[in-house]
Amino acid sequence: MRRRLWRNPLLLAGGVIVVLVMLMTLLAPFLSPFDPTEPTDAPRLEPPRSPHYMGTDQLQRDVFSRVLHGGRIPILVALTSVAVSLSIGTAVGWIAGFAGGRVDRVLSLLMDAVYSFPALILAIAIVAVLGPGLVNMTAAIAFVYIPAYFRVARAQVLVIRAQEFVEAAQAVGASRTRTLLRHIAPNTLPAVMTVPSFNVADAILTEAALSFLGFGLPPPTPDWGFDIQNGQKFVQSGFWWLVTFPGAMIILLAVGFGMIGEGVNDLLNPHRRGTA
Repeated sequence: MRRRLWRNPLLLAGGVIVVLVMLMTLLAPFLSPFDPTEPTDAPRLEPPRSPHYMGTDQLQRDVFSRVLHGGRIPILVALTSVAVSLSIGTAVGWIAGFAGGRVDRVLSLLMDAVYSFPALILAIAIVAVLGPGLVNMTAAIAFVYIPAYFRVARAQVLVIRAQEFVEAAQAVGASRTRTLLRHIAPNTLPAVMTVPSFNVADAILTEAALSFLGFGLPPPTPDWGFDIQNGQKFVQSGFWWLVTFPGAMIILLAVGFGMIGEGVNDLLNPHRRGTA
């Protein structure tokens, strides 16, 4: 396993990107040269130059400091929402696949209905009803990803419950709950765990879109999506740095998690390993 890990360049490169960005965000109070919410002594909309390495915005705030601090909300929202959707979607998928019959049909119908909506549009609709805020934005993003885990977990349960070792466990007197939790559920995890990294990448983009639309935390809280919205009106005037640097961080982090997802899929999927 360790040898395969070192031979997986996608996983390694994605891990390096994600670790560096997360370290930058965690150490932002020590790395940022200025307060991200307060104006500096520099002119407004100053282009990138020392000591403002990414320039200043229209309120004379240091863009570099805001970029360093701006990853906290996207990372927190993305990781929390994916953890919630992973827990709920997988559990419901186990129940549907193992119970079968009417329970399976009802749950599958509900999840298919949710899955049929584009994730971003559904998240916007939910947070528009709930109102802006960190908790509501996290709940909206978590809700739209539940069907992805449900479908994977349910499909795996349908395959595994027909295996001989499951029939043997039931034959020796194992209860339905024990059979599911002890013998079936653990064998679904390799397939389920290939999904979260892709969802985190998508959740980062969704959070940025919601913040861009004004559904995130109120200003002057640093947030990459909000900063892009705040600076996009100045792009046509040539002040490109206001959206370029926050946008680059969003893309970099999403690509990093996407590379991790591909790498994990290569490790856990025996068919892909066999053809690699």
